[in-house]
Amino acid sequence: MSRFVRLFFTCCLLCVTTPLRAADEATLVALGRALFVDTELSSPRGTSCASCHDPARAFSGTNGSTLGVPRGSRAGHFARRSAPSLLYLKYVPSFRFVQTGDDPGLSPTGGFFWDGRADSIRTLTRQPLLNPDEMNVAGGGALAATLRQRPYGAEFEAAFPRALADPEATLGAVGEAVEAFLTADDMAPFSSRFDDFVRGTTRLTPDELRGLALFKDATKGGCAGCHQVDDASHDPTRSLFTDFGFDAPGVPANPRLPPGRNPDLGLCERADPLTSTSEPRYCVNFRTPSLRNVAVRPSFMHNGAFTSLRAVVAFYATRDTNPKRWYPSGVRFDGVPAEFRRQINVTTPPYDRRPGDPPALDDAEIDAIVSFLKTLTDAKVAKP
Repeated sequence: MSRFVRLFFTCCLLCVTTPLRAADEATLVALGRALFVDTELSSPRGTSCASCHDPARAFSGTNGSTLGVPRGSRAGHFARRSAPSLLYLKYVPSFRFVQTGDDPGLSPTGGFFWDGRADSIRTLTRQPLLNPDEMNVAGGGALAATLRQRPYGAEFEAAFPRALADPEATLGAVGEAVEAFLTADDMAPFSSRFDDFVRGTTRLTPDELRGLALFKDATKGGCAGCHQVDDASHDPTRSLFTDFGFDAPGVPANPRLPPGRNPDLGLCERADPLTSTSEPRYCVNFRTPSLRNVAVRPSFMHNGAFTSLRAVVAFYATRDTNPKRWYPSGVRFDGVPAEFRRQINVTTPPYDRRPGDPPALDDAEIDAIVSFLKTLTDAKVAKP
């Protein structure tokens, strides 16, 4: 595709999604905060963005669901995937293909959601708002009618003149305000014990230090290969604990989810006229999440299959040495459609082992990594 055509698509997208605003950044942040916690926007009322992205859980959560994925605004409706933390979103790059390491090919990276399908937070907000399994808003017109009745409605109209007269402009304005809130400085606090350790103002325990060493050791956990860390720089912003890339770990099926749900194919479901991510080779790849505040999340992996952090670490360490533990059905990679199981990562450590081999990590080493991961919890989690 030519550079001109790419520019044309980008400009058209910006025209549709970016309303004219007449407000300073502080006003936008306040509006975004109000929108984020407003339970009157959903249909039926009672569900807000914060219902599934709970500030007490570092902006992750399940909205009271026990299935591993969030409950929607209507009974019997659930989100398709788990809700990751929304902290540190300001560092997520837009989707692109990049060269990684010595690999001569290009690898997908960035974008929002587990499949990278949104390139900005302002476009991301449409999905939970309009999704019938989540907030179930009927459209931009219905949203505008509700906003006119909210206590902050006058401030919203002053910030985005004429936006409420057009459904698309309404959705764009809401997205812009929520984006301002989620990318504000206090949504990237860098206030964990690990951050203080990097700054040199505190120490980690021997067990936590051992966990950090195992986390970085490519022959053991190998975690830092995707969850990048730089504890020697004295700069916490260099340790976001993700490379924003995509991987196919072969997560087990989540038995708690209702039967009959469509298979989740990850990256190849991303619809974008400017890229070729719809190719089958990108199926069952999901974006690597940041591990910051991972210890306070109620569920883990894209399908919420795990409910404990220790189980996640143990899965990575023993997936290939003891597959029956993770795939009780007897079908290896049973959470992945059969035609895509050949695409699961079976080469990168700790996945380079076979049944019966010694696991990459023993129980004590798994516990040490979990102890280290708990140091990534922010002391001052931003609250709306």
